[in-house]
Amino acid sequence: MAAGDSENIRYCARFSYLCLKFTLITYATLFWLIGALVLAIGIYAEVERQKYKTLESAFLAPAIILILLGIIMFLVSFVGVLASLRDNICLLQAFMYILGICLLIELVGGVVALIFRNKTIDFLNDNIRRGIKNYYDDLDFKNIMDFVQKQFKCCGGEDFKDWSQNMYHECSAPGPLACGVPYTCCITNKTDIMNTMCGYKMIDREHLSVRNIIYVRGCTNAVLLWFLDNYSIMAGIMLGILLPQFLGVLLSLLYITRVEDIIAEYKTSENLLHETQMKSETEFASMGCCMCYPE
Repeated sequence: MAAGDSENIRYCARFSYLCLKFTLITYATLFWLIGALVLAIGIYAEVERQKYKTLESAFLAPAIILILLGIIMFLVSFVGVLASLRDNICLLQAFMYILGICLLIELVGGVVALIFRNKTIDFLNDNIRRGIKNYYDDLDFKNIMDFVQKQFKCCGGEDFKDWSQNMYHECSAPGPLACGVPYTCCITNKTDIMNTMCGYKMIDREHLSVRNIIYVRGCTNAVLLWFLDNYSIMAGIMLGILLPQFLGVLLSLLYITRVEDIIAEYKTSENLLHETQMKSETEFASMGCCMCYPE
């Protein structure tokens, strides 16, 4: 091989074509199956959720989020599977660009959320208040909110007074829940017997007077502080989300360049073969012409 030809070999030429193909097929098939599983779980959860009164906000509906995530994963991964099986350059490039765009959107979204941290916190608090209004009507949000309040020792979104947004907990409402907070906001020992009315008449009181009875800090700040204190877990979650997408972009790029190399090599060999055949035919025609002359 000439020196000029060796310089034209791309950086991924050392990788085996079959190895890259098998790896990309395995990667795309795995996430295709995961997407189908997420979609199936989301559809099942949504069917069950429709049996009860549901929230109008899709932001607070885990079933809707699972369905959307499953559809995206299923379709994008299907493109990857089909492209890697057929060695279709257009589909391979579409798969790579879609993954790259998703990765870029997530990175930009994370940076924007950090830059406008106060706006992000306000957005989360507003959506939590919207969920609190329907606390007893949507089991999805109720279970999530109860878990967060017990796990992170918090109450409400911004603070415990957010529970006044609920029609049963506002101070002007009739009934025993008026001006109170759910029992998951209460400070209890593991050995204590659960008192579901421990948050009775707490909303209209000052923070200092109830701090030994209920959690006064909001769950938004509590969760953010937990992530900041456990930065290794946060880093692991971020890597778990971003690294597979980056790996998919890298595998797609390497496979595309390898397929293009094979196509270029095939065209070069075809051209050389065609030139050789033309030269042979020309020489044969010349020899036949000379043989026609008399000696």
